[in-house]
Amino acid sequence: MEIRVYENTDEISWLRCRVLAFLDTAYYDNVLKEKEKYDNPAIELVAIENGKVIGLLDIEYETEERTVCSRGSGLGGMIWHLAVHPDYRRKGIGAELLRKAVQIAKTKNLNRLEAWTRDDNWVRKWYETSGFLKVNSYFHVYLEGQEGLETKIPNLKPVYSFAHYLGKDLQMIKNKFSRVHECICYEKTLK
Repeated sequence: MEIRVYENTDEISWLRCRVLAFLDTAYYDNVLKEKEKYDNPAIELVAIENGKVIGLLDIEYETEERTVCSRGSGLGGMIWHLAVHPDYRRKGIGAELLRKAVQIAKTKNLNRLEAWTRDDNWVRKWYETSGFLKVNSYFHVYLEGQEGLETKIPNLKPVYSFAHYLGKDLQMIKNKFSRVHECICYEKTLK
């Protein structure tokens, strides 16, 4: 296995790896048709085996404080994508991608990394054992059918919507809607 900087020719393999890696998580329906391009500089790494992407890590980082990250002071980096192909999990690939990214982040004078994830216990545990601390959360709510979807536009009938719930009455939200996920912010301090 080789860890190297992402190249444009990796895009199809990157997309396939990400889709398969997300399939058994709470982000199973977060499918991309092309790799994101960032407004700010980014650390974009891939793990390659036999010419295919088997792991990936994208961190968009700040050159000006509070332009990418949601909290903290100093320059930070946001992990937008971190994935390991399911056939290659539990082999330390995610940890190796993170280790290499942290090395690079320090050369960019970043003092922390942020990552947002949902309520998959095995993903949360990975972040925690990788030195990240839970620092914030809110809730992703999916509304389907007639679950609270309304519009004032005649003949427009919403079928599906996605919302952020920032309130405290989680039980009410869980009782009212069928799909609710806690979205958790983890932060890792770089020293």
